Amino acid sequence: MSEHFGGQDDKSARLRVIVEKLAAGVPASEVKREFHELIKGADAAEVAAMEQAMIETGTPVEEVQRLCEVHADLFRAGLERGEKADRMPGHPVHTYRAENQEARKRLRPLRLAALAGGLDALTRAADSLRPIIVHYQRKENQLFPFLERTGFTGPSKVMWGKHDEIREAFRELDAAIQSRSAGLARKTARALARKIAMMIFMEEKILLPNALKRLSDADWAAVRRGEDAIGFAWVKPGAQYDPALVNQGGMYANFQAAADSASSQAGQDQAAGIRLSEGSLPPDILDLMLRHLPLDVSFVDADDKVRYYSDSPHRVFPRSPAIIGRDVRNCHPHKSVAVVERILEAFKRKEKDTADFWLEVGGRFVYITYKPLYAADGSYLGTMEVSMDATELRGLTGTRTLLDW
Repeated sequence: MSEHFGGQDDKSARLRVIVEKLAAGVPASEVKREFHELIKGADAAEVAAMEQAMIETGTPVEEVQRLCEVHADLFRAGLERGEKADRMPGHPVHTYRAENQEARKRLRPLRLAALAGGLDALTRAADSLRPIIVHYQRKENQLFPFLERTGFTGPSKVMWGKHDEIREAFRELDAAIQSRSAGLARKTARALARKIAMMIFMEEKILLPNALKRLSDADWAAVRRGEDAIGFAWVKPGAQYDPALVNQGGMYANFQAAADSASSQAGQDQAAGIRLSEGSLPPDILDLMLRHLPLDVSFVDADDKVRYYSDSPHRVFPRSPAIIGRDVRNCHPHKSVAVVERILEAFKRKEKDTADFWLEVGGRFVYITYKPLYAADGSYLGTMEVSMDATELRGLTGTRTLLDW
C-alpha cells in the first residue's frame, strides 16, 4: 500500500493494522483516536487511495463496502477541511451537488415521517426522494467509466454496492408500506435516510474532489455530453458550462477512437451500403432499424469490451456513450460480476450457447438473453445481450389476426 501514500511505509503498515482491526469487528470507537492521529491532515485523495489499496491487496469489495461508512465517519473531521467541488452551472459536478442539495431537503420529510408519521406520509416522502436513483445511475454509467480509465476503480465499485443497498432499502420500504406495517416502515425509512445521507457525504467529500483532480476539461465535457441519455434527478443542468466550447482531446478522444474509425468506414460504405448475409443496407438505415426494434441490443467483443448498444428511446436499462470501450465487468454491480464472468467463460469455451434471465423492474416484466457469436472458423467474436420489456407480451391470450388501431 505504500505507493498510495507517498512511500510512507510506516504509515501504510499502521493503516493496515487499523483496517484489519475494523475488519475483525473491533468497534470504531476503540480505534478512532489512533485513526485520527494517523490521518491528521489527510485529504480526499488519501481516502480514495486507502480503499483502492485495500481492494488491490486482496480485501474483498464487499468488506470495503461494509467498512466504508466507518471509514467516512472516522475521516469526517479531517475531510470537512477539504476542497469543495464547485463548478459553474451545467458542469457535471455542479449538477451532482445541486441534486444532493435537493436530496437533503427531501430527506427532512422522510425523517419526520420515520419518527411518527403514518403510511401516507411515508409514501409521499419516499416517492419524493426516489428520483435520487437516477442520480446514482448517472454516476454508474457516465462518471465511473471515465474514472476507471485513470485507475480509479476501487471507490467506484464500493459506491455502486452502496447504491444497490439504497435501492434495496427503497424496495423494503415499499413492501412494508404495502403490508400496512407502520412500525417496520418507519424503521426502514430511518435506515434509508441514513444511507442516502452517508452517500451524499461520500460523494461530496471523497468522490467528486478526486474526480476533479483526475479528469481533464475535455473529459468533463465528454461526461456532460452523455448525461442527457441517463437523465437527472429534479435538477435541470444550467447552460453556463458549455461542453461544445471545451477543446477536444484527452481521455475522451482515446476511447472514442474506435468509434470514430468505424464511423469513417461507414461513411465510405454509405453509397453501396453494408453487405449483410442477405442483401445490404445503408449504415443510417441499419442504425435506425436497430434503434427502433422493440428491444435493446448490446455487443461485447472478444476482449470483454462494450462496442455497441442500440440507443433506443424505450431502453429498459440506462446506457450512455461512456460505456463504449468499457470492460463489461465494470458495467454491473460487483455482486453480479462473478455471474457475468461465468457466462463469458462458458461462451468462450463453447460449453453453453445461451443464458436467459427474467425479473420484475418497477412493476414491469423484463426478459434478458445473452448469445455468443462465432466467426466462420469457430473463433469467439463476442457476446450479444438482448433485453426487452415483455410485460404486455406476457399477458397476451387468444389470437389477433385483424388490424386493431
